Amino acid sequence: MKLAVVGVNHKTAPVALRERLSFGSDMQTAIEQLSTLSSGCTIVSTCNRSELYFGVDDELMPPSDDDDEQQALPEFLLKVCQWLADFKQLPLDEILPYLYVYQESRALNHWLRVAAGLDSMILGEPQILGQIRQAVAVSREYGGISSEFGWLTQQVFAAARTVRRDTKVGAQAVTLGFATAKLTTQIFDDPSQLTFLLVAAGEMNRLVAHNVTALGIKKIIICNRSHERATALADELAQMATQAGRELDIELVPLDELAQVLPQADVVSSCSGSMHALIDVSMVRNALKQRRHEPMLLVDLAVPRDIEPKVGQLDDVYLYSVDDLQHVIAGNLQERQQAAVEAELLVGQLVADIEQQMQVQVARGQIDAYRKMADAHTQRLLAKAMERLLAGEDASQVMQVFAHKLSQTLTHSPSKLIRHVAMHADANTLDMVSHELIHGYRDKQV
Repeated sequence: MKLAVVGVNHKTAPVALRERLSFGSDMQTAIEQLSTLSSGCTIVSTCNRSELYFGVDDELMPPSDDDDEQQALPEFLLKVCQWLADFKQLPLDEILPYLYVYQESRALNHWLRVAAGLDSMILGEPQILGQIRQAVAVSREYGGISSEFGWLTQQVFAAARTVRRDTKVGAQAVTLGFATAKLTTQIFDDPSQLTFLLVAAGEMNRLVAHNVTALGIKKIIICNRSHERATALADELAQMATQAGRELDIELVPLDELAQVLPQADVVSSCSGSMHALIDVSMVRNALKQRRHEPMLLVDLAVPRDIEPKVGQLDDVYLYSVDDLQHVIAGNLQERQQAAVEAELLVGQLVADIEQQMQVQVARGQIDAYRKMADAHTQRLLAKAMERLLAGEDASQVMQVFAHKLSQTLTHSPSKLIRHVAMHADANTLDMVSHELIHGYRDKQV
């Protein structure tokens, strides 16, 4: 099996086309159809990319020249591109200029870079690996994962974890939401016991909520003027928790009850757009008293600020403004960019390792087929020998004929192999093959 990928992302296609090529409720049908064209498949569809990863039988896809950007697409890959166009009811000529089509090493390299966050809009972001895992789980549910393709997905997951573990490409926060989540894990030991208070349900706080909710927190309080908007965000976060298999308690309160719910909050993110502070020193001091001075993390993303700056002077309070987070992010992004160079080198090594393991997988199958052939031929020769023995022929002569024919059969292919290596490979390879065939046989003698 060879790996191939067909897709678009934020670097190759405008958002209008990515929207038309995205997969949602049609995922099951897409997986079922694509799996009939391939040897296993999965579809990764996010706001930034729509990608088809699939296996191809060796005979359907000729060897690729990864250095030749202008080479014509193999017929099979063009067939998959046509399927994508037809499935999304778009002309192939309209989407083909925006598609990237990779195969073999380049496809595997791309998949690993995506899984490790090296191909993301935000360098090193961690969500994409979880999204790929979810895509594979969905594909398995709909019958799209073959045993060989499933093995490959596990290699990609393991390699992506290695990249993120052994380099700093994902170690530092580079978005406000991720930075808030990172601060939460640095200040509190067990996020699953925390209560998170969102003051306002706008887009900025929505992104923060996604990152913090992913930590597995216990409860969210959404404090907002508009009940409708708060309900929409609550539904979104509840669905996110359900998909992750977690329980999440969500409470909606009007903005004028902020002071009453503040003492419950371990983490607060505020971004209201108000022209005056919503949280003052007296509110926080009262909240700390009720909390018996359990620490609070307050993140103020608003301009003008929602939280009085003097709040940061209180004991047991960690206050961060949007400028504080931006300074952290700027430094962290530079660190990630430096780490990305190291990560790219590691990706190349891991791709080579996976390809070597794939070759071993292929060799195992070929060895098994050779052994089955040898056993079947041995049984045929043995059956003929038994017939001759039952007919009364001399046992010694029968066994000599049997041994001669078996030896001739089993040495025919290795002899052809040695001649082929002698003609097409170097002397070292010839010596290695000959040595293993001769001395490997001797080592097995009893």
